[in-house]
This record gives sequence, C-alpha cells and structure tokens, in this order.
Amino acid sequence: MTYVNNQTKGFSLIEVLVSLVILVIGLIGIFNLHLVSKRSSFESFQQTQASYYTNDIINRMKLNRTQLLTYNGIYTGQLTQPSTSCDIAVGMATVVCSNAETRAWDLYSWEQLFSGASEKISGRDVGGLDTPTACIEAQANGQVLVVMTWRGIRSLSDGAENAAGDGAAFIKNCGSSNKRRRVYSINTVII
Repeated sequence: MTYVNNQTKGFSLIEVLVSLVILVIGLIGIFNLHLVSKRSSFESFQQTQASYYTNDIINRMKLNRTQLLTYNGIYTGQLTQPSTSCDIAVGMATVVCSNAETRAWDLYSWEQLFSGASEKISGRDVGGLDTPTACIEAQANGQVLVVMTWRGIRSLSDGAENAAGDGAAFIKNCGSSNKRRRVYSINTVII
C-alpha cells in the first residue's frame, strides 16, 4: 500500500469569498465614515459662517451707534438695494452717506452676504447659509441680541427649542421651527 499525501496549498474558493465579504463590509464602513465626516464638516462650516455674519452686523452697528434701534427686525435676504451705495471698498470714497443711508446699506450688504449672493453658479446663489433668517433686537441701553438661523443637513432637533435665559422667546421666534433649524446667537452690549 502506498500512502498519498494529498495536502493542498493555497486558498479554497470559500476562503476567498469569506475574505471578500469581510473586505466589502470594511469598505462600506469606511465609506459611511467618510459621509458622516463630510456632513459634520459642512455643519461646522455653516456654524462658522453664522458666527462671522453675526459678528459682522454687530461691528457695523458699533460704527453706526446713533441708528442702533433702527437695526431691529427680521431679515431673510429680501431687502432691495438702497439708492445710495455706501461701500467705500468699491472705490466710492467720495460718497458721503448719512447715518440712515449707512444703516440701509449695512443691512442690504449683510443680507447679501448671508444669503450667498457673492457666490453664484448658473445665476443661482450658492454661498452663504441654507434658508437663512436673521433677527436683531436692539434696546436703548445698548443691549443687542443678534440671532442667525439656517437649515442644517440632517434632522436632529430644533436648534432653538431649548433656548433659555434672556431673549429665549426672541430666539425661538426667529426662523421657521423644524428639526433641521440651526441657531447661532450673540447677546452683547454696544456702548
């Protein structure tokens, strides 16, 4: 009798299929992780933009303190361009604007920024925030509350639902209430 050593070397088809399934599951996990990180990065970018826009209008209000109470309102990007352009950065250094004209220009320019009018693709505004609403509440003592709301990517919870403290009702009423609403607010004093 002859003994035959029948040991095979290499992989069987089942081993290859099992390793492919494991590889595919790992790749799907990496792809999902990539999507989550992109969404989170975009949400963070939007919050950074909201912070910038909120601070921008506060700085404009500081420069035009006599008109402080006339900045009050809800802004959604619907203001029409004022007849007088008070933008000295465009080479209009010879234009002298009144405080009221400066306020009108400030609000118009600010709305154009946060609604994304400075960035266009195929005639459509693509910069700024998604469906933004801004609310300003200024008081005679110089206390100012600026609220910026926008629509986030994912449905999580209403960003203003749990607002507390001074101005909570004002914050809750700024923008449309829904599970994708994001809110950024600054409560400050302009003296």
